[in-house]
Amino acid sequence: MLGSTIINHRQHVGLQKLSALAEITRSSLGPNKNYKFIQDDTTGESTLVCSCFRILESLELTCSVGQVVYETIETHHRVYNTGSGCLLFLAGAWSHAALECLHRGISVRHIISAMSEGMEICLNVCRQCSISIKRREVSELCPFNVSTVKDSHAHQQLTPRASERPFNLGPQKKLKLSRHFRESESPSISTIHASQLCSYEPFFPDIAHIAETLSHGCTDAMNLVVKASQMQSECNQQDIAFDVTKVVTCVLPGLVEEQATVLPGCVVLVPAEQASVAHHLKEQHLKVALIHGDLAATYRHLGYNRPKGIQSVSDRLDLSRLSKEDTWMEKVVTLLLNLEVNVILVSGVASEKVIECCWRRNILVVEKVKASILKAFAVSTGAIPVTYATQLSKHCVGTGLKVSIWRDLSNNDRKRGTAVNITTDGLNCGLVTVILTSSVHAKLQTLEDQFWACAYRLHWALKDKALLPGAGVTEMVCIQHLQNEAEHDIRNPTESNGVSSQQNKPRTPANPYRDVVLTLMADGLKDYICTVMVNTGVFSKVGARAAVIQHLQDYHGTVGDVAAKFSQLFLHTDTCYNATPTSVESSETPAIKTYDNLCVKQEVWRKALDLVFLVLQTDAEVITGVDRKTNGAQEDLMFL
Repeated sequence: MLGSTIINHRQHVGLQKLSALAEITRSSLGPNKNYKFIQDDTTGESTLVCSCFRILESLELTCSVGQVVYETIETHHRVYNTGSGCLLFLAGAWSHAALECLHRGISVRHIISAMSEGMEICLNVCRQCSISIKRREVSELCPFNVSTVKDSHAHQQLTPRASERPFNLGPQKKLKLSRHFRESESPSISTIHASQLCSYEPFFPDIAHIAETLSHGCTDAMNLVVKASQMQSECNQQDIAFDVTKVVTCVLPGLVEEQATVLPGCVVLVPAEQASVAHHLKEQHLKVALIHGDLAATYRHLGYNRPKGIQSVSDRLDLSRLSKEDTWMEKVVTLLLNLEVNVILVSGVASEKVIECCWRRNILVVEKVKASILKAFAVSTGAIPVTYATQLSKHCVGTGLKVSIWRDLSNNDRKRGTAVNITTDGLNCGLVTVILTSSVHAKLQTLEDQFWACAYRLHWALKDKALLPGAGVTEMVCIQHLQNEAEHDIRNPTESNGVSSQQNKPRTPANPYRDVVLTLMADGLKDYICTVMVNTGVFSKVGARAAVIQHLQDYHGTVGDVAAKFSQLFLHTDTCYNATPTSVESSETPAIKTYDNLCVKQEVWRKALDLVFLVLQTDAEVITGVDRKTNGAQEDLMFL
């Protein structure tokens, strides 16, 4: 799994494994991701993947570090659906930085203290760089000085890229950049004055424009997200721009990718037997039952504990010899027929016997329906979801459901099934289904992942009401701030040993190694930016490194200065292979074309550093008596 990575058992093994695991994410960073085939040596089957989460999911991670990494990535992916590759890459880069600190003799306590300060610096940059999309009259924050070092240029006001117009807020009123953070003691960190705002023509006039800046190379997937948003806007009376909880995906193999589309309602793929039921029910007003769980005799809700040691005793002979499952199924089917239920939507799975028994009575059973979709159907049909089918009553059954055949795919192959569209009449619940198609069956999972990544980027942008400059701009500003703090500590060693450079506040405890740790953290961010640049196919490793270093030297302390020049290196694909910053003229550079999510980036950075701290402290508790003089001994090395 880790290739030929060398693990030194006299050093922090966990950090070395974390750094080695992070190497697999290099090809999955940036807009141009490389596909990988992962083959199972036991079965011979292979999987096509191109994202960090899917790569980890396909690997057999047996070591404790690998399991912790996978659980962290899985938890993040389940919530945010984007940023997993960046999370693992930075965890690896900063674990390498921690290893370098240990090699230099810096204690674990000083490493954690300095890295925590470095993370706070980076989070402050995010607060300062965020661009509000809450109000249309406020299009974009002007480039302003975000340097954390209080020098003579700390409050320099810059000329906007467009003519300024008066803003209707008073000079003392402040605009919070992010709702995720408390207001800091220093107003220059979490708030800005109205004089620092620019009022241009609306920079984000609609959802489509916001989505375009968040596509990150997945243009086709983001176009489907925009169509879904527009369809929801036409259906809903509420002032909701995009509700990701009411979006469903349906993957159809065998069709070309250009046939992907968006439809109102909930489209599901059903087998041939279920399709015959759908044909029978189409164009009718149907009754629906909603089951929140599995439709099976053995299902018990989460937290249920079956009593132990209890046996049923009866004084009558059981002549029917019916099993408990058969008795339960007979009871459920009788209840469904009495309630005249036509369709059952189940959030879990249904037993094969139940499905067979239902389709023989023209009852359509749909499995694996998301909980949010059940809720939407509950609102639009009046149905009440129940945990067990035996709980159903006439008050729980909804009405007004419709079933239609969208496309029959079983003409040549019965295994492909039929696409059935489930909708409601009257009140529209705002459900939309995105149909994803591909003639390459192995590519369907990747297409679905790309769609959900785009959908959640738009979702988090609208929820945060703010964006961050993308294409490496925010990271570049963070690097500059980390380097500024490190250089300040070098120039003022007395301050670094107990007094902060900001407002002369005492630091507790004193950290004499702060400059070294912050510099190494900045190197990790540099490595991240260079990797993304190399993955664009435009830069070599040397060219990317040279471009980053040159831009850091030309940095004048403003977001706009970085954004106007550096982001174009990602946008101009016709730039030479060993491009340098001078190859793009600043006078010809348009506005920023790429943005990132505020909350996602902050969460990714936090989790990456938390992962490093967890492994670092665990290693520190295990390792005793490390002899650095024998680090290079061959007997201490193990090849994985």
